[in-house]
Amino acid sequence: MPELVFFSGTMDCGKSTLALQIEHNRSARGLEGMIFTRNDRAGEGVLSSRLGLETKAVEATDDFDFYAYLVAHLSGGGRADYVLVDEAQFFTPDQIDQLARIVDDLRLDVFAFGITTDFRTKLFPGSRRLVEMADRVEVLQVEALCWCGARATHNGRTVDGVMVVEGEQVVVGDVNGQGGEVGYEVLCRRHHIRRMTAATARAAAISPDVLPIGQ
Repeated sequence: MPELVFFSGTMDCGKSTLALQIEHNRSARGLEGMIFTRNDRAGEGVLSSRLGLETKAVEATDDFDFYAYLVAHLSGGGRADYVLVDEAQFFTPDQIDQLARIVDDLRLDVFAFGITTDFRTKLFPGSRRLVEMADRVEVLQVEALCWCGARATHNGRTVDGVMVVEGEQVVVGDVNGQGGEVGYEVLCRRHHIRRMTAATARAAAISPDVLPIGQ
């Protein structure tokens, strides 16, 4: 039976790599997938992994209708044996409902990949709807690690190297952004609450005014 499957995890845990692996495995068996993404680090119309792998994808904005696009594609003689959706957290709840309809009406597997919560520890609307609607939710087993070595469970945002917990929910950046850029870092809950990134931990370790208590 076709399924809507949500693969979730923190940043840097291999979601896009898994998406590319699924695409490779299925295409090697002669299957043809339809691939969608939004706000990928490599630019518009690309699904990329931090390992350097990438493939072409359809860029889906807020007004994009997944179901209508697939119906038009198939009606025009196109082929689609399954659907891959990366950066699924950025899509609207209505778009997630469209993905569910593709599974139920068009009988296609849909594999969605995304992070669950933002830098404020709040659920993304798209991720929340996926948890509500998916046939299966798979938490990726490749664990990202906080700078302290503990399992990373939260996504932190930095601006000018300083961790922030306020601002727009969606600002494109990358893990370990440097300088004045918006950057992201995966952290354990303890250090996310304390707003302690790898950089601030290093600064605290060398400062004579900071005692290494409770860090």
